[in-house]
Amino acid sequence: MDIALLIWAIALTILVIFFIVWVFDLQARISRMQKQQKNLFSGEFEEEVDGDVMAAIAKLSARLNETNARTERLVAHSQQVNAVFAHTIQGMALVRYRAFQDTGGDQSFSLALVDGEGNGAVISALYGRGATRVYAKPVDGWQSPKVLSDEEAQALAEARQIVLGQSKSDN
Repeated sequence: MDIALLIWAIALTILVIFFIVWVFDLQARISRMQKQQKNLFSGEFEEEVDGDVMAAIAKLSARLNETNARTERLVAHSQQVNAVFAHTIQGMALVRYRAFQDTGGDQSFSLALVDGEGNGAVISALYGRGATRVYAKPVDGWQSPKVLSDEEAQALAEARQIVLGQSKSDN
């Protein structure tokens, strides 16, 4: 009977040692998982998360809400800038020419200044020996209610090409 008792004692000792090793392994795994969790969440926050996943998720949610609010403000600001930008001078073209045969050089010019929607003006200066005359003609939607000279129409067409070329490259 002593031998049977000895066998049982050895078997139980082996089982206890096996369970002790198993518990230490489980504790090591849990420790690694907690460390990974801390590394995952602690880099995102100033205060340390004490292994509380719900607190970390709440902080991540708050940061996400803050980021969404900032993004919405940036989108609104971008829309304002785009609205203002559409009404700024985006196309400018200058055509120089000789208006009168008795003057030398290309001293006369037509200057087209338009926004992104084709609104603006065409300014022409006709240089002569005795005087220089300056004319301005409005432009609305790439059209002028006044008759444009060939040089003014050329300046407007070049300005339009500049504006349309910019908008094609932006898309």
